[in-house]
Amino acid sequence: MAAQLCFNQVALPRAATKTQNVTGLRPVAVPQAKPVKSFVSNGSKTRAMLVWQPVNNKYFETLSYLPPLSKEDIAKQVDYITRNGWTPCLEFSDPEHAYVSNENCVRLGNVSANYVDNRYWTMFKLPMFGCTDSQQVLNEIDECTKSFPNAYIRIVAFDAVRQVQISMLLVHRPPNAGEYRPVEERSVGGL
Repeated sequence: MAAQLCFNQVALPRAATKTQNVTGLRPVAVPQAKPVKSFVSNGSKTRAMLVWQPVNNKYFETLSYLPPLSKEDIAKQVDYITRNGWTPCLEFSDPEHAYVSNENCVRLGNVSANYVDNRYWTMFKLPMFGCTDSQQVLNEIDECTKSFPNAYIRIVAFDAVRQVQISMLLVHRPPNAGEYRPVEERSVGGL
């Protein structure tokens, strides 16, 4: 209210006043660019750049570019999931429906970002709410692998507070999976 009173007490000019031109300004001196004497080159590094193998080189979510994870590696990832308060959940899918394709997806429009595309994997049992022991999750992975040996199996980390899926990682590939390449065969010419 005090600001409003002060504003009302300010006298505003009724007629526009003409301002005078500013004099005495000098142009800013711009330094001349120095000629380039050397060039930056990645010539030595171009030999290290490799071409990615486009055939039979499919990957899944988080960490799928790595070699298959050992049980210890999976346990560390599960510990990270539970330490952050997220809920681990196991999902599986047969190889024909594991990847995004026009045959196994219901498109919501003519453009798909391959993220929310109505392609769901089947949940194995219930999410492991309150799980704090990675060994429990490893036991569930073993049970799922025994039940569905020819399926892809992944762990999904779900954040119940934000109601979102945080991460997922593949923990089992079918023995006859042909679309995966070992690390040394992923690029043309090898590592």
